[in-house]
Amino acid sequence: MADIIEQDNTHQTLQEVNQALENGMFVHVRRMLQEMEPEDIAHLLEACPPKERQVLWQLTDPEEQGDILDELSEDVKDGIVAQMAPDKLAAVTEGMESDDVAYVLRSLPDDKYQEVLAQMDATDRHRVEKALAYPEDTAGGIMSTDFITIRGDVSADVVLRYLRMKGELPEATDTLYVVDLNEILIGYLSLATLITTQPDVEIHDVMEDADDAIPVDMDDGEVANLFERRNWLSAPVVDANNHLVGRITIDDVVDIIREDAEHSMMSMAGMDDDEDTFAPVVKSAKRRSIWLGVNVLAALAAASVSNMFEETLAQMASIAILMTIVPSMGGVAGNQTVALVIRGLAVGHIGDSNTRWLLSKEARVGLINGILWAIIIGSVVVLWKGNFLLGAIIAGAMLTNLLVAGIAGVCVPIMLKKMDIDPALAGGMALTTITDIVGLSVFLGLATLFLVQ
Repeated sequence: MADIIEQDNTHQTLQEVNQALENGMFVHVRRMLQEMEPEDIAHLLEACPPKERQVLWQLTDPEEQGDILDELSEDVKDGIVAQMAPDKLAAVTEGMESDDVAYVLRSLPDDKYQEVLAQMDATDRHRVEKALAYPEDTAGGIMSTDFITIRGDVSADVVLRYLRMKGELPEATDTLYVVDLNEILIGYLSLATLITTQPDVEIHDVMEDADDAIPVDMDDGEVANLFERRNWLSAPVVDANNHLVGRITIDDVVDIIREDAEHSMMSMAGMDDDEDTFAPVVKSAKRRSIWLGVNVLAALAAASVSNMFEETLAQMASIAILMTIVPSMGGVAGNQTVALVIRGLAVGHIGDSNTRWLLSKEARVGLINGILWAIIIGSVVVLWKGNFLLGAIIAGAMLTNLLVAGIAGVCVPIMLKKMDIDPALAGGMALTTITDIVGLSVFLGLATLFLVQ
């Protein structure tokens, strides 16, 4: 219900903004934007066509533009950033956390990216360069380099005075990290523990051991799984020598989970999860045509099987009528398994130790469903067409294809994962191609052997 209300409010605001822009009421629009939160402005920008989006961006408060950029989807963000001058972009990112600045700058060409860095002060430039040094889909790529470190041999009172002297903590700080003289992480101390500890107690007596530090090269999906399983609000990130290099907070993890969900949903259709809904026609057509081309090849492979049995189809119209049932059932059953396996791979439930058991289980599920639907479909065909042999043939093909669908539904995503191909992107198409070819081959092959003279 809350989502529906929010969508209605967004549509109403968008309608008001568009009407005000059409009437040239730019001051009114600027005031409306000043009353909105950055995430709401980002949502509004994403709901606008490109021309209106550029006008709205010019009317936003420059002091909020950095926060707005951080909330935008990648495709929309890239379109806006590409139009900004380096000095303007450097000013917009001032004060942002290093990981957020890295998100804004990653898509820039090298020359412009270097110009933006040159406009920053030395401290900000060093922080951003550290964040940009790691791949985007790793812990290092999403971590923030803004954190507080303390020593273990000082008292709680000393730490509290140090924090009061700083006056301001990095955003979402819930933990202080204890390091030695070489910046090696040895523990952490929550703010809740600090403020409830006696002033004269030394930090190393109340700190927690840093056994759960995240390696800087860990995949961001694994990071999200750890946060989910252990209910973390934040976690330290260390390099190979256990030096503290950053921290990850729950807001970064929420973004990862949302992006992964969008990626899986859009990949099922062969589309980029960051694609702008209002992207230019040529750009959208180009992106989609590539995947359509891949699907044409798969469809031609299945069609070639039908072509091999052209004479069979010419002699019996009933076979042509029924030939789509078997591959269709196999595709549905196989995609159910593919979806299950992709989710298991994403959350880390599936590995080398349990793959064989899962394969056996899905094969048995396919066999049971195969027997059940072979009997049902075979009986329907016998009653419909009055041909017992035709019913037996489609039943045999159905049983075979559902069994193959169960096995392929496990094997295809796992093999794609090992080949560094996204199972969400290619798994469904590969599975459907297999079940189409197997289903048609078995059904038409049996029909040719037993029915065609």
